[in-house]
Amino acid sequence: MTGTLLGWALTAVVGLLTGHAWLNATRWLRRPPPGAARTDEPVAVLLPVRDEATRVGPCLRALLAQRGVPEWEIVVLDDGSTDGTAEVVRAVAAGDPRVRLLGGAPPPPGWLGKPYACQQLADRADARAQVLVFVDADVTLGPYAVAAAVHTLRSASAVLLSPYPRIVAGSPGERLVQPLLQWLWLTFLPLAAMERSPRPSLAAAGGQFLVLDRAGYRRAGGHAAVRDRVLEDIELARAVKRSGGRIALADGSRLAECRMYGSWPELRDGYTKSLWAAFGSPAGATAVVLLLLLLYAVPPLLAVGAALAGAPTAALAALLGYLLGVLGRLVSARATGGRGWPDALTHPLSVAVLGWLTFRSYHLRRRGRLTWRGRPVR
Repeated sequence: MTGTLLGWALTAVVGLLTGHAWLNATRWLRRPPPGAARTDEPVAVLLPVRDEATRVGPCLRALLAQRGVPEWEIVVLDDGSTDGTAEVVRAVAAGDPRVRLLGGAPPPPGWLGKPYACQQLADRADARAQVLVFVDADVTLGPYAVAAAVHTLRSASAVLLSPYPRIVAGSPGERLVQPLLQWLWLTFLPLAAMERSPRPSLAAAGGQFLVLDRAGYRRAGGHAAVRDRVLEDIELARAVKRSGGRIALADGSRLAECRMYGSWPELRDGYTKSLWAAFGSPAGATAVVLLLLLLYAVPPLLAVGAALAGAPTAALAALLGYLLGVLGRLVSARATGGRGWPDALTHPLSVAVLGWLTFRSYHLRRRGRLTWRGRPVR
């Protein structure tokens, strides 16, 4: 009886969360125009790079191919690369006057590397640019991506727009973990309320592709307001809200794609450097991870255990909870251009790996051993 009640309770909660994800995906998630778009505003596309020689070429070529933006520039800041990144930028730009390559200064005390690189870019952007578009080197934009994103920023009356690119996952480890990025905010974040609410705590953003009204960015304090934050993208969204600005999320899967990490070690270390900052405290992280495990990892285990114990009703209830969790992953994949099948079947394992990465992040931070791109993370 206890197993049956637990199974139905978990199934009910997972079903509600999956329904919420479906509502987010079908009713409240903004979608920029997929075809030709145009903006007449001056735009500065800002590209911070550090040891990105293998990635920056496709990114920059896609930026140079942008259409629908008559007045724009690309500013690249080489943040102390040692792998020939600057040489790749020069070769791809081939003297194109739209591209400026800057040498970045080392971050001063109190600054982390990426926020300082982004602040330098914003400070050096053409004074006429009314919109700042931050792009990471692992992102490849479609030909009208910038114009469509600026159009969506203005139609949303927002200061900050985060059009999440389609996440490309190659290795098994990437396919396990990367889809959780969009699944988490579609499942748990009330998108419509997030846009309307002035609460800074109700914010999300992805730094791979960020579009900002320049005046609003300045009112929020720019990246100087998040100088020491590992999750500078989310913290910048919160700073915008604190300054009275509006933020918006959008499905950017038809505008851009991004392969954040090229291998399991890169993914493991990338998540480890930042997960400790995502939950506020070790106690908060523990509570969130245990809840996710209870909702998404326990049902299949309960289903197997109940079936072996000869409790078919409990097994059926738990199996339904597992399948609803799989359905939630499929909803997220369909809404964001991700790979749904058969990867969604491994959703319980994905949640377990996320829990392990979170534990590893706190463990290494407590020992002062977190680094990224050769710099300490504190």
